[in-house]
Amino acid sequence: MDVADRIAKTFGMTDEAWQRHANPWSVWTRFAAIPLMLLAIWSRTWIGWWSLVPISAVAAWLFINPRAFPPVREPRNWAARGIYGERAWVQNRDLVPPDHRKVLRLLVALGVIGFGMILWGLVALEVWPTVFGVTVVVVAQLWRIDRFGWLWERHQAHRS
Repeated sequence: MDVADRIAKTFGMTDEAWQRHANPWSVWTRFAAIPLMLLAIWSRTWIGWWSLVPISAVAAWLFINPRAFPPVREPRNWAARGIYGERAWVQNRDLVPPDHRKVLRLLVALGVIGFGMILWGLVALEVWPTVFGVTVVVVAQLWRIDRFGWLWERHQAHRS
């Protein structure tokens, strides 16, 4: 079991949860949670330990989010195809051709670097590394979703 499998199990990603998470509202509200989490963490300078309240609220939302929206049974839009592709990848890593695995590893590496920049910015209370890190994470994640959408379309074409 690798990291992606563990994350899916931690979030209780059943078939129904994956279908609900494929709803574009789920995808885009998770992205919208990023600045809210940053603000919640940054708020420690203004409200001290009370910052744990908004941090916990955003964390709870991220846990609830994959189940909060109606399920998508037929992935017709970009976000839904990306989530369906991610699910297919979690279930069967061999669906991804070797050259695309390199790109996915690169995107994960970029995400880790971006996350490190965010941590640096939040610890040091510096705006530029925080914003730069968020930009890197978001671009890497959007690119990753796009790759998974391609994977889903390819997977469906081979099943037909």
